[in-house]
Amino acid sequence: MAGVRVELAGRSYDVRIGGGLLRDLAAQSGALLRKPRVPIVTDANVHALWAETVEAALGAAGKEARWLIHAPGESAKSWDGLSRTVEWLLAEEVERGDHIVALGGGVIGDLTGFAASMLKRGCGFIQVPTSLLAQVDSSVGGKTAINVAAGKNLVGAFYQPALVLADTDVLATLAPRELRCGYAEVIKYGILGDAAFFDWCEAHGRDVLALEPDAITRAVTTSVEAKARIVAEDERETSGARALLNLGHTFGHALEAETGYSDRLLHGEAVATGMVLAARYSARKGYLAQADAERIASAIAAAGLPAELSSLGLKCDGKALTAHMLHDKKMDAGTLPFILLRGIGEAFLDRAVDLADVAAFLDGELRGT
Repeated sequence: MAGVRVELAGRSYDVRIGGGLLRDLAAQSGALLRKPRVPIVTDANVHALWAETVEAALGAAGKEARWLIHAPGESAKSWDGLSRTVEWLLAEEVERGDHIVALGGGVIGDLTGFAASMLKRGCGFIQVPTSLLAQVDSSVGGKTAINVAAGKNLVGAFYQPALVLADTDVLATLAPRELRCGYAEVIKYGILGDAAFFDWCEAHGRDVLALEPDAITRAVTTSVEAKARIVAEDERETSGARALLNLGHTFGHALEAETGYSDRLLHGEAVATGMVLAARYSARKGYLAQADAERIASAIAAAGLPAELSSLGLKCDGKALTAHMLHDKKMDAGTLPFILLRGIGEAFLDRAVDLADVAAFLDGELRGT
């Protein structure tokens, strides 16, 4: 088992990475599960796969799993999903000193964390991420939120978990498309801040996607280490360091909005395309060598992720995509900062991007020119 410590004054916690952690849930959680009844928020797919394992693990320690089961997908990350979660936790008589278990992917982690931040002005929660994307990204760092009509993740809070248990064994149940979505966030850490890790991803991406034990453990651990360093430096995204984690997201969220936040384009796929667009726009601005931009595109395509905007079949123009960006939660005083690149492993925050120029650039990418 690998371990990473997220160092935050008064709110530090461990991220444990390895196989078999779910089967050892009670022991890993220790005194955090202080009562016989353990409230667990999950979705129907995860419950069907892992309820028996969790119940056996807790039962052996004299504890009972209490389940709130949401429908799979983004619909749970809503006002209705939040209300249902909070009301259920109150009915379960969860107290401020208790810990809720979030068992699932990013949707469940975001929803449960936000509910925990609100319940009785804040109770504890444990992240048990079951997707690769959640293990390397959303379960670490304390960003919690729901989606609203105006956009994705616009209502939420910074609220850190007490513990993260990333069981790499559970990744074997993921569909290949879901694994690829998680891998987009893995390779992101190399592109934004670690050229050597990007080199490793180029060489070992297939091993990661095949869940070869050493490769998947290294991929998750290196990603979490990178995120932990950035979160420790800039927990609430005020200095600009944590904003670098949004590489590909400004473009990607616009693509998600254009496709209706649907299965047509999953979040990890949108981020993958968004990173290619960020790299190519960086080259257009003269910050990044065109050869490096295309190297990034090739690495993303080699993982089976969408690297070409023109391949998505969108019926819109660049101006329509930049219009979506105006709802981005990173808007500040009427300007939208972009995460761009000066080199592979050298991301930076550009606060002087002309959206009209971005729209013209996107028109070309939509045409494939």
